[in-house]
Amino acid sequence: MATQNTTKRRIKKATPRKVSTAKWKAGSYDSFKEHNGRAYTGMAIGRAHKWNYDKGVWRETKVTPVRWELSYHVIKRRAGRAPEGSGAPVGTAYHWFILAHQYVEKLNANEYTTAMTGLKFKLAHKRSTKNTWSVSDEKQRKDLIKILKGFVQELEDEPAKSVTVPLHFDYKGKKYDGVGIPMMSGCNNGICDRLDVTLNRKHLGTIRCTKNGWRLTDAPQGLANAIGEQVFAWFE
Repeated sequence: MATQNTTKRRIKKATPRKVSTAKWKAGSYDSFKEHNGRAYTGMAIGRAHKWNYDKGVWRETKVTPVRWELSYHVIKRRAGRAPEGSGAPVGTAYHWFILAHQYVEKLNANEYTTAMTGLKFKLAHKRSTKNTWSVSDEKQRKDLIKILKGFVQELEDEPAKSVTVPLHFDYKGKKYDGVGIPMMSGCNNGICDRLDVTLNRKHLGTIRCTKNGWRLTDAPQGLANAIGEQVFAWFE
């Protein structure tokens, strides 16, 4: 039986991440970078954004017993402030495709909690100085097919054990029961270091293994540690 530290080393070894710690410099957004042999521009791999969403409008129509069509319109605002002159110019547009889990719980006749976690893929962009997208509609369609096929392959390649991680433990005298759903981008060789956590029927968000231990936003560090121990045990 592997020790907790051994498991942690296995997780880190299985999911290497190169995260830049350098401070933002003028022009770095548009500078060329490299990822897996492919050149790209824009935000560096490993960096993160935090946004606050205004009151938005979500519309949905049921089209089959398990399928809904939806639309959502809202303005999002950066939680902090962007460095002066950074990022894309005003007027730049993007076309993203999102794959996500949505968790909801009914509170009363008219209100639900809702939380989402998942992946998004850029299909195209439109520069502020142009009126056309970076690639044609047909190319976007082909790229979307490739993305979906690749995602299905990832799901099929991952061992069944990594589909869900059962969570059952006591913390400060309270019993917790729930599941951790591994995020595909955080799994390698059947070991996952980022999971979407639901405990006692409440969605808590994404827990992640960092060089400084487990982190779960807006949750006590002790609770994050308890969840992390369950994840370690599962992948031993």
